[in-house]
Amino acid sequence: MPVLPGAEPYRHEGGDTGVLLCHGFTGSPQSLRPWARYLAARGLTVSLPLLPGHGTRWQDMQRTGWQDWYAEVDRELRALRGRCARVFVAGLSMGGALALRLAARHGDAVNGVMVVNPANRMHGAARHALPVLRHVLPSTRGIASDIAKPGAEELGYDRVPLHAAYSLRSFFRLVDGELPQVTQPLLLMRSPRDHVVPPADAARVLGRVSSADVTEILLEQSYHVATLDHDADRIFARSVAFIGRLAPGAVGEPVPGLGEEGTTAGG
Repeated sequence: MPVLPGAEPYRHEGGDTGVLLCHGFTGSPQSLRPWARYLAARGLTVSLPLLPGHGTRWQDMQRTGWQDWYAEVDRELRALRGRCARVFVAGLSMGGALALRLAARHGDAVNGVMVVNPANRMHGAARHALPVLRHVLPSTRGIASDIAKPGAEELGYDRVPLHAAYSLRSFFRLVDGELPQVTQPLLLMRSPRDHVVPPADAARVLGRVSSADVTEILLEQSYHVATLDHDADRIFARSVAFIGRLAPGAVGEPVPGLGEEGTTAGG
């Protein structure tokens, strides 16, 4: 299936500090593209891949699972490490869980972690029914576009494929067990009025990581997809400050239009 317009991956070749951005479950790179362009315009090398099964139609996700999604960001991280002296990982929602696992698994190869409304587990009665329900019901209503800002929309599926949701449940359990292996500096930004991921998820992440350098930012004006919401500029600015503190000299003055030059070709 062709990729939906706007859901294409984004890459920009900048300096020797790289940032890998991971989008969320049933979402696409569109939700993080403004963040990616902001980073690119300041001289950073940026990679924002499209996860397998995403960005086309929800039925395509039924044939994918967490192993596919993680393998994609793992490949991107290794590629960034091959051409950058320092690499940071970042993510929204499930993308936050992907970023945290990359940090746990790759250790010193990751210099810092930035997550926005990171998801840590399934909630509600549905999580207990998923093992059986996924064989009876192919999908349920979608979770995209939880945004407070009028007119802003997330390019994501309007249905949640339950086979993929079941795999996601397993992935959350895996990542939760690996959180103590996360030792890198962590910037965690969360929305108190998130209608997709409850505050308990971020609290658990903060309580289980082993990072000594932790910064928590509250995004008071935004819902779940905060990277497209009222607090987007704050997220972008705080992430650049975080990178600049840990990698002095990595962040340059913004170059107008530079972020627009990133490629959106797949692969």
